[in-house]
Amino acid sequence: MFLEPHFKGQRNGWIEVICGSMFSGKTEELIRRLKRAKIANQKVEIFKPKIDTRYDEVKVVSHDENFILAVPIDHSKRMLELTEGISVVGIDEAQFFDSELTDVCQQLAVAGKRVIVAGLDMDFKGRPFGPMPNLLAVAEYITKVHAICQHCGNLATHSFRLANDPGQVLLGEKDSYEARCRSCYNMGNILKLRTEP
Repeated sequence: MFLEPHFKGQRNGWIEVICGSMFSGKTEELIRRLKRAKIANQKVEIFKPKIDTRYDEVKVVSHDENFILAVPIDHSKRMLELTEGISVVGIDEAQFFDSELTDVCQQLAVAGKRVIVAGLDMDFKGRPFGPMPNLLAVAEYITKVHAICQHCGNLATHSFRLANDPGQVLLGEKDSYEARCRSCYNMGNILKLRTEP
């Protein structure tokens, strides 16, 4: 069997996904990788969903207030138009993007770009969130980061919603969410059910 070699001069692209619960350092890790790419004189572009205005409209900001400038967009296909000549593409809060994000990331990778995506892997109900499960399936590299459970100190993998809002998307911070381990997350949901009218 004849295996076709890479075409001479072809750039290899790939997808890296950074996932975890709220307060686990996903955005901090994304910013770290993007800043290192800039130090290496690589051309970098960063995107964030237009709806995420918690800290800033045009910056990706971590909970530690570390930041990097970004382009807010309302649909993932916009990235294809804005990455000509770019070698590294950063995407924050991927769970808020449309279902076409996975295809867009694959097109960028096939075009030879390094694509670094950060997002919540689960929503507050513990279900896969937005395009994240599909991105995890096609990524070459996956980093799962963990927070510390605010109740028992174990590794936290869940985002527990404190607010009584049933919608899947609720932009919020420490006033609306806590990072919890599986046990404390489940116990919190049981207590919520008992106290709800």
